[in-house]
Amino acid sequence: MGCMGISVLSAMRSIQTEFVDISRLQVGMYVELELGWMDHPFPKGSFKISSPRQIETLGALGLSRVKYVPVKSDVGPITDAEVAATSEAAAVVGSTPQAIAASSKESEVEVEAVVLEGERLRQERAQLISMQQQSLIVCERRFGDATRQYAEVVEQISQKPREAGAQCHALVGGFVGDMASEGEFALRLLSESAGDKASMHSVHVTVLSLLLGKSVGLNPDDMMDVGMAAFLHDVGKSRLPERVRMLDESFSPTEYKLYQEHVAQGLFMGKRMELTPGALKAIGQHHEMIDGSGFPGKLKGENLSMPGKILALVNRYENLCNPTKAVSALTPHEALSMIFSQLKTRFDSVALSAFIRMMGVYPPGSVVQLVDDRFAIVVSVNSSRPLKPRVIVHEPSVSKHEALILDLEHAPTVGIRRSLKPSALPREAAEYLSPRQRISYFFEKSPQTGPGVSVT
Repeated sequence: MGCMGISVLSAMRSIQTEFVDISRLQVGMYVELELGWMDHPFPKGSFKISSPRQIETLGALGLSRVKYVPVKSDVGPITDAEVAATSEAAAVVGSTPQAIAASSKESEVEVEAVVLEGERLRQERAQLISMQQQSLIVCERRFGDATRQYAEVVEQISQKPREAGAQCHALVGGFVGDMASEGEFALRLLSESAGDKASMHSVHVTVLSLLLGKSVGLNPDDMMDVGMAAFLHDVGKSRLPERVRMLDESFSPTEYKLYQEHVAQGLFMGKRMELTPGALKAIGQHHEMIDGSGFPGKLKGENLSMPGKILALVNRYENLCNPTKAVSALTPHEALSMIFSQLKTRFDSVALSAFIRMMGVYPPGSVVQLVDDRFAIVVSVNSSRPLKPRVIVHEPSVSKHEALILDLEHAPTVGIRRSLKPSALPREAAEYLSPRQRISYFFEKSPQTGPGVSVT
């Protein structure tokens, strides 16, 4: 981590908190409630007081004092002199029996209103958490089904190639049909999951390739071709010796040449499955580069199909994020930056520009620091809002299992300052955000959120 990163963390650790009596609260003070989210009506447990009503609500919670952060506050606590002056004025104005009775009744009404509002917010939050969890469950189930089907296809290709091809066609056709429906689609980060690397890789590449194909406006036939090719692009590796199925920098020239044979083997198996010419061409080109530096044919841009260009780009990105050796993995932000800054001459400019827009500046899985110094992990991105992904923020006052996704599109005062490696996170933030060692994606309809749903 650079000097700037170290200084930021040091500054954060030096932030001091103090306790202040409820009677000394003022608008502009930044407070941290030591309560569970079900025990108070506020969207967050840490916030800057913005109105006298919030002070009344805090008083109605039965707290005698709260923790506040001086460096994040615009003002300090009310002084003893101010407390005395306020009490004296209140005694003069409210000393009559009628005034006391009226004040008591008004307080009862206000407390009841606070309780009702708190219950409404708690119910709304519980509903949002349920919706979040259900959406993730659906994505992970569909991802798991697809990885299992890939393993089944590899098992039966030799004996039943046509049936295997039909099974792939049905799966990819379902994805293409989903993406053809109205509305926008978002790329969703999944939970850390164990599984066969080959199967997971093929599903990742399929999802990203189809979303990219949709972004560049492929017609339905080309969408099917890129989807089938993406799902089956590495199937030829099953016919290679196991030691050369995964690319390794330590390969000898002979081993590297043998590794390259998976392309020809994939084409052979694809023909047996009776894939379309467009799908076969894309399988044959998934390691070709537009500058002629790829393999096996060293083809250049004008000889490559758009499905082939898409597949080559997505395959490279996925391999950078999820390499054979986990120690070599790049973060999604680093992988995208590397492709753009160092490898862009190898990929089609149209496909690359669309891919960057689709993935956003901070792709799902990126660990980021917000402009207010909080840490977060990007969980979803929509291509129409590349700088405004949806994130989960490290918020110590809220259980990580109850953390709401924050849509930055509806949080105009919150933005991303920078991306950072998971290893740079403080221990508490790392445990809370659980950065993925292996990045897994699936797609979903873009959530319809608004200002009343997002939490800042």
